[in-house]
Amino acid sequence: MPFENLSIHLGETIDLHEAALHDKIVRRRRGGFCYELNGLFAALLRRLGYRVTLLSAGVAKDAGGFGPECDHLLLLVELDRRWLVDVGFGENFRTPLELDANAPQVQGSKAYRILRKGRYRVLQQRSGAGRWKDSYRFTLAPRELCEFAAMCRYHQTSPDSHFTRNRVCSLATASGRRTLSGLTLIETGRNGIRRQRNLADEREYRRLLHDLFGVRLPRIALFEREFLQGRPHERGAANP
Repeated sequence: MPFENLSIHLGETIDLHEAALHDKIVRRRRGGFCYELNGLFAALLRRLGYRVTLLSAGVAKDAGGFGPECDHLLLLVELDRRWLVDVGFGENFRTPLELDANAPQVQGSKAYRILRKGRYRVLQQRSGAGRWKDSYRFTLAPRELCEFAAMCRYHQTSPDSHFTRNRVCSLATASGRRTLSGLTLIETGRNGIRRQRNLADEREYRRLLHDLFGVRLPRIALFEREFLQGRPHERGAANP
Protein backbone atom coordinates (compact mmCIF):
# COMPACT_ATOMS: atom_id res chain seq x y z
CA MET A 1 0.00 0.00 0.00
CA PRO A 2 1.56 3.35 -0.97
CA PHE A 3 2.00 6.29 1.35
CA GLU A 4 0.11 9.08 -0.42
CA ASN A 5 -1.73 12.35 0.21
CA LEU A 6 -3.61 12.46 -3.09
CA SER A 7 -7.05 12.72 -1.46
CA ILE A 8 -6.09 16.14 -0.12
CA HIS A 9 -5.32 17.43 -3.62
CA LEU A 10 -8.42 15.78 -5.07
CA GLY A 11 -10.64 17.58 -2.57
CA GLU A 12 -11.71 14.27 -0.96
CA THR A 13 -12.49 14.39 2.75
CA ILE A 14 -10.51 11.76 4.68
CA ASP A 15 -12.79 9.67 6.88
CA LEU A 16 -11.09 7.83 9.77
CA HIS A 17 -13.89 5.33 10.39
CA GLU A 18 -12.72 1.75 9.84
CA ALA A 19 -15.27 0.98 7.13
CA ALA A 20 -14.24 4.07 5.14
CA LEU A 21 -10.53 3.24 5.48
CA HIS A 22 -11.16 -0.33 4.32
CA ASP A 23 -13.17 0.90 1.34
CA LYS A 24 -10.47 3.33 0.23
CA ILE A 25 -7.31 1.28 0.85
CA VAL A 26 -8.51 -2.28 0.22
CA ARG A 27 -11.47 -2.09 -2.13
CA ARG A 28 -10.35 0.94 -4.17
CA ARG A 29 -6.66 -0.01 -3.89
CA ARG A 30 -5.45 3.39 -2.77
CA GLY A 31 -2.96 4.40 -0.10
CA GLY A 32 -3.07 7.09 2.53
CA PHE A 33 -1.08 8.90 5.19
CA CYS A 34 -0.36 7.88 8.78
CA TYR A 35 -3.86 8.16 10.23
CA GLU A 36 -5.27 5.99 7.45
CA LEU A 37 -2.54 3.38 6.98
CA ASN A 38 -1.71 2.83 10.64
CA GLY A 39 -5.37 3.16 11.62
CA LEU A 40 -6.43 0.35 9.29
CA PHE A 41 -3.34 -1.76 10.06
CA ALA A 42 -4.17 -1.56 13.77
CA ALA A 43 -7.67 -2.90 13.04
CA LEU A 44 -6.18 -5.77 11.03
CA LEU A 45 -3.67 -6.67 13.75
CA ARG A 46 -6.39 -6.66 16.41
CA ARG A 47 -8.57 -8.99 14.36
CA LEU A 48 -5.58 -11.32 14.07
CA GLY A 49 -5.36 -11.37 17.87
CA TYR A 50 -2.53 -8.93 18.55
CA ARG A 51 -2.53 -6.45 21.43
CA VAL A 52 -2.21 -3.04 19.75
CA THR A 53 -2.05 0.46 21.21
CA LEU A 54 -2.34 3.65 19.15
CA LEU A 55 0.36 6.19 20.04
CA SER A 56 0.64 9.93 19.34
CA ALA A 57 3.86 11.49 18.04
CA GLY A 58 5.17 14.93 17.16
CA VAL A 59 7.20 14.95 13.94
CA ALA A 60 10.68 16.54 14.00
CA LYS A 61 10.88 19.95 12.30
CA ASP A 62 13.71 20.98 9.98
CA ALA A 63 14.27 24.12 12.08
CA GLY A 64 14.35 22.13 15.32
CA GLY A 65 11.74 21.01 17.81
CA PHE A 66 8.75 18.80 17.20
CA GLY A 67 5.19 19.12 16.01
CA PRO A 68 2.15 18.98 18.33
CA GLU A 69 0.46 15.95 19.83
CA CYS A 70 -1.35 13.73 17.29
CA ASP A 71 0.84 15.13 14.50
CA HIS A 72 1.58 11.49 13.67
CA LEU A 73 -0.02 8.14 14.51
CA LEU A 74 2.07 5.03 15.18
CA LEU A 75 1.50 1.65 16.84
CA LEU A 76 2.77 -0.28 19.83
CA VAL A 77 2.36 -4.07 19.51
CA GLU A 78 3.00 -6.24 22.57
CA LEU A 79 4.15 -9.85 22.27
CA ASP A 80 6.86 -11.34 24.46
CA ARG A 81 8.53 -7.96 23.90
CA ARG A 82 7.22 -4.53 22.94
CA TRP A 83 7.49 -3.53 19.30
CA LEU A 84 7.16 -0.19 17.51
CA VAL A 85 5.20 -0.58 14.27
CA ASP A 86 4.75 2.19 11.69
CA VAL A 87 3.50 1.71 8.12
CA GLY A 88 2.53 5.36 7.68
CA PHE A 89 5.69 7.49 7.77
CA GLY A 90 6.94 7.29 4.20
CA GLU A 91 10.63 6.38 4.07
CA ASN A 92 10.94 4.71 7.48
CA PHE A 93 11.79 1.36 9.04
CA ARG A 94 10.19 -1.60 7.26
CA THR A 95 10.11 -4.20 10.01
CA PRO A 96 9.08 -3.51 13.62
CA LEU A 97 11.62 -2.01 16.01
CA GLU A 98 12.11 -3.41 19.48
CA LEU A 99 10.95 -0.59 21.72
CA ASP A 100 13.24 -1.33 24.66
CA ALA A 101 16.41 -2.24 22.76
CA ASN A 102 19.51 -0.32 23.82
CA ALA A 103 21.59 -0.87 20.67
CA PRO A 104 20.85 0.63 17.22
CA GLN A 105 18.71 -1.58 14.99
CA VAL A 106 20.00 -1.87 11.43
CA GLN A 107 17.76 -2.31 8.39
CA GLY A 108 19.49 -2.16 5.02
CA SER A 109 21.56 1.00 4.65
CA LYS A 110 19.87 2.65 7.65
CA ALA A 111 20.06 2.31 11.42
CA TYR A 112 17.41 3.26 13.97
CA ARG A 113 17.46 3.88 17.69
CA ILE A 114 14.94 4.93 20.31
CA LEU A 115 16.18 7.30 23.01
CA ARG A 116 14.59 8.29 26.31
CA LYS A 117 14.33 12.08 26.74
CA GLY A 118 12.28 13.02 29.79
CA ARG A 119 8.74 11.77 29.36
CA TYR A 120 9.30 11.22 25.64
CA ARG A 121 10.93 8.56 23.54
CA VAL A 122 12.61 9.87 20.39
CA LEU A 123 13.00 7.80 17.23
CA GLN A 124 16.21 8.63 15.36
CA GLN A 125 17.59 7.29 12.10
CA ARG A 126 20.96 7.35 10.40
CA SER A 127 21.97 6.59 6.82
CA GLY A 128 25.30 4.80 6.47
CA ALA A 129 27.96 6.57 8.51
CA GLY A 130 25.99 9.83 8.63
CA ARG A 131 24.74 11.61 11.72
CA TRP A 132 21.68 10.65 13.73
CA LYS A 133 18.55 12.65 12.89
CA ASP A 134 15.31 12.87 14.85
CA SER A 135 12.23 11.44 13.14
CA TYR A 136 9.60 11.99 15.82
CA ARG A 137 9.01 11.86 19.56
CA PHE A 138 6.21 10.01 21.32
CA THR A 139 4.89 8.78 24.65
CA LEU A 140 3.30 5.44 25.48
CA ALA A 141 -0.03 7.01 26.50
CA PRO A 142 -2.79 5.02 24.75
CA ARG A 143 -4.93 6.88 22.22
CA GLU A 144 -8.16 6.30 20.32
CA LEU A 145 -8.42 6.94 16.58
CA CYS A 146 -10.99 9.70 17.13
CA GLU A 147 -8.36 11.72 19.04
CA PHE A 148 -6.45 12.20 15.78
CA ALA A 149 -9.42 13.68 13.90
CA ALA A 150 -8.54 17.34 14.56
CA MET A 151 -4.93 17.02 13.37
CA CYS A 152 -6.07 14.92 10.42
CA ARG A 153 -8.37 17.77 9.42
CA TYR A 154 -5.56 20.29 9.95
CA HIS A 155 -3.23 18.40 7.62
CA GLN A 156 -5.99 18.25 4.99
CA THR A 157 -6.79 21.95 5.02
CA SER A 158 -4.13 24.21 6.50
CA PRO A 159 -1.71 26.04 4.18
CA ASP A 160 0.87 25.50 6.93
CA SER A 161 0.70 21.71 6.52
CA HIS A 162 3.30 20.25 4.18
CA PHE A 163 0.62 17.82 2.95
CA THR A 164 -1.33 20.64 1.29
CA ARG A 165 1.75 22.07 -0.43
CA ASN A 166 2.71 19.12 -2.60
CA ARG A 167 1.20 15.83 -3.70
CA VAL A 168 3.22 12.71 -2.99
CA CYS A 169 2.93 8.98 -3.58
CA SER A 170 5.64 6.67 -2.23
CA LEU A 171 6.04 2.89 -2.18
CA ALA A 172 8.69 0.56 -0.77
CA THR A 173 10.00 -1.92 -3.35
CA ALA A 174 12.23 -5.00 -3.24
CA SER A 175 15.17 -2.85 -4.34
CA GLY A 176 14.48 0.32 -2.32
CA ARG A 177 11.77 2.96 -2.68
CA ARG A 178 9.93 4.71 -5.49
CA THR A 179 8.33 8.14 -5.01
CA LEU A 180 6.34 10.60 -7.08
CA SER A 181 6.73 14.09 -5.60
CA GLY A 182 4.82 16.56 -7.70
CA LEU A 183 5.98 15.95 -11.26
CA THR A 184 9.28 14.35 -10.18
CA LEU A 185 9.98 10.61 -10.03
CA ILE A 186 12.53 9.62 -7.36
CA GLU A 187 13.97 6.11 -7.14
CA THR A 188 16.12 5.17 -4.14
CA GLY A 189 18.18 1.97 -4.03
CA ARG A 190 18.95 -0.11 -0.94
CA ASN A 191 22.37 1.57 -0.87
CA GLY A 192 20.67 4.94 -0.41
CA ILE A 193 21.63 6.24 -3.87
CA ARG A 194 18.86 8.38 -5.38
CA ARG A 195 17.99 8.91 -9.02
CA GLN A 196 15.36 11.38 -10.11
CA ARG A 197 13.87 12.82 -13.26
CA ASN A 198 11.19 15.35 -14.13
CA LEU A 199 8.07 14.03 -15.82
CA ALA A 200 6.97 15.36 -19.18
CA ASP A 201 3.41 16.24 -18.26
CA GLU A 202 0.25 15.29 -16.37
CA ARG A 203 -0.42 12.43 -18.78
CA GLU A 204 2.86 10.74 -17.82
CA TYR A 205 2.07 11.38 -14.15
CA ARG A 206 -1.25 9.58 -14.43
CA ARG A 207 0.37 6.67 -16.28
CA LEU A 208 3.12 6.22 -13.68
CA LEU A 209 0.63 6.41 -10.81
CA HIS A 210 -1.14 3.44 -12.35
CA ASP A 211 1.85 1.46 -13.64
CA LEU A 212 4.24 1.91 -10.70
CA PHE A 213 1.88 2.35 -7.75
CA GLY A 214 -1.35 0.67 -8.85
CA VAL A 215 -3.31 3.88 -8.19
CA ARG A 216 -6.08 5.01 -10.52
CA LEU A 217 -7.63 8.39 -9.72
CA PRO A 218 -11.18 9.42 -10.63
CA ARG A 219 -10.86 13.23 -10.79
CA ILE A 220 -7.82 14.32 -12.79
CA ALA A 221 -9.34 17.70 -13.74
CA LEU A 222 -8.62 19.07 -10.28
CA PHE A 223 -4.94 18.10 -10.54
CA GLU A 224 -4.74 19.78 -13.94
CA ARG A 225 -6.08 23.02 -12.48
CA GLU A 226 -3.65 22.95 -9.58
CA PHE A 227 -0.44 21.94 -11.25
CA LEU A 228 -0.81 23.02 -14.88
CA GLN A 229 -2.50 26.39 -14.43
CA GLY A 230 -0.81 27.22 -11.12
CA ARG A 231 -4.02 27.93 -9.22
CA PRO A 232 -3.97 25.90 -6.00
CA HIS A 233 -7.22 24.31 -4.94
CA GLU A 234 -8.96 26.61 -2.48
CA ARG A 235 -9.24 25.20 1.01
CA GLY A 236 -10.62 26.68 4.18
CA ALA A 237 -7.95 27.15 6.86
CA ALA A 238 -8.27 24.97 9.93
CA ASN A 239 -6.57 24.81 13.28
CA PRO A 240 -5.80 21.65 15.22
